[in-house]
Amino acid sequence: MLQLQSSEFILPKPATVGDDACAFSIIDNTLFISVLCDGVGSAKRGGTAARQCVKFFIDQFKTRPKAWSIPKTMEVFTRHINNLLFKESMTQYERIELLTTLCLAVIEGDTLYTIHLGDSRIYLLTCNGTLTQLTTDHTMDDEYMSHVLTQACGLSENVELTITSTHVAVGDTLVLCSDGVYNLIADEPLTQLLQKGLGAKSIVQHLAQHAKEDNRDDMSLQIFRIEELDPLYALKNAPLPIPETLTEGEIIDGYTLMVPMMEHERIWKVSKNNELYVMKFPMSDDDQALDEFVREAWYAKQITHKAFGHAWVPDDRTKRYYLMELVEGINLRVYLKNRPLSIDSAIALGKFLHKAEAHLLHLGLVHGDIKPENIIVTKKIGEAGVTFKMVDFGSIVEIFSLNSRAGTPSYLAPERFIGGAINESTEIFSIGVTLYWALSGTLPYGEIEPFQTPTFKSPKRPVKLNSNIPLWLDSIIMHAIAIDPAERYVHYSELFYELKSPEKVKPFFTKGIPLIERAPLTFYKTGFMFLLLTQAITLIALLSK
Repeated sequence: MLQLQSSEFILPKPATVGDDACAFSIIDNTLFISVLCDGVGSAKRGGTAARQCVKFFIDQFKTRPKAWSIPKTMEVFTRHINNLLFKESMTQYERIELLTTLCLAVIEGDTLYTIHLGDSRIYLLTCNGTLTQLTTDHTMDDEYMSHVLTQACGLSENVELTITSTHVAVGDTLVLCSDGVYNLIADEPLTQLLQKGLGAKSIVQHLAQHAKEDNRDDMSLQIFRIEELDPLYALKNAPLPIPETLTEGEIIDGYTLMVPMMEHERIWKVSKNNELYVMKFPMSDDDQALDEFVREAWYAKQITHKAFGHAWVPDDRTKRYYLMELVEGINLRVYLKNRPLSIDSAIALGKFLHKAEAHLLHLGLVHGDIKPENIIVTKKIGEAGVTFKMVDFGSIVEIFSLNSRAGTPSYLAPERFIGGAINESTEIFSIGVTLYWALSGTLPYGEIEPFQTPTFKSPKRPVKLNSNIPLWLDSIIMHAIAIDPAERYVHYSELFYELKSPEKVKPFFTKGIPLIERAPLTFYKTGFMFLLLTQAITLIALLSK
């Protein structure tokens, strides 16, 4: 995930509104864009042009065609906004009045792309202390005027563009500023201030204090210190081929392909040095499939809890794949064929699923597809009971994702069908459905087909399907699969606490359940007292006649 420490500040000339504008955005946690514009003061609407230009780039980058490269996107958008400003000037004023400088910086992966028009500047301070000016001022001097802009946004119908690309690393600092800043400070003292960790406001105010007010221009400054770059970009863009066909006995990087584990033959059991592993390849090389595979591999290698099999991406691989520990055993659906799970094993399964999801939560992730087929059951020789492992890294997504149909419909919470975000509560619902099925052999809300938008009705309590289920566990399951999120557990910790503290579990009933079901003893006591009172009133009435 791309992370930057950011600060920006604009200080207008004394007694003016100012003509500078700037803004930045991190899009989809992977793409950084920053724009800084200095409206040309000699133009009547320089400030308007600056603000319009900044807003245009921020808005357009958020909806850019994903198939376009960053350089193409920068060029197309720059030419478009330049043309818009020029034509608007000609239409309204018949001369150039919407005129602004432009600095545009974009970070994708470990590459910084820059484009500029005019005399605003972009600097890069590397982590080793070297300050480099990445732009060259578009200005000239002649016998009549000095510092004349030769290029600016809105100056002419056509514009000459140069896009640069620079490698960046964690610890580097990106700086965008107007001439009102760099005219007041040389490179060396600017470097010193940046290395002290000062923010944009502190630096601008420091410079303004030492400047003559009548000579000071608008001052705008943006500072971005790179704390983390997007690792997925490097993984995706590694020059690795994807095998179109795979055959038994083929050797890839020392791993011998033994047998495909799925019909599509993109997951193989492999061997190396008498050890068995699982090797997984992308389904295809189209952008979406590759994005999904790279994200899956990245998430898989971050997961270290014993609830999951170990996964890794070899540094020296020559083809596009990742490796996983081979988890021996059978999935829970096969294991429970024609029999329910024992109560002790069900409690152990609930605690196991909590620990697995809690680990993912620590990484900002959720499994997204909890179901019996993704739970492997193993039994160690000479030991009582069973142990579990979670599989299927392909379903894992970031928590609060809006991929509402990710997962298996019969195990999805109701809100997932109407665009609700994936969160702890929706995952708890899937855990509850899995426990319900494992103990009863049926699904609480029936079989739900893909792309179906179901109607949820109150299910039978699992204890009515399996009388061995203790009432406290029955309440936990019903609490977990509540249709209304407001009645369901919110956090994994709540579920885990009750699983390990049966004596603390209170009977759970959804709203609208009749009193006779919620508290039969209270119902009959109340009925008895009502009947007794009615008879007493009737007797008194008879005696009073």
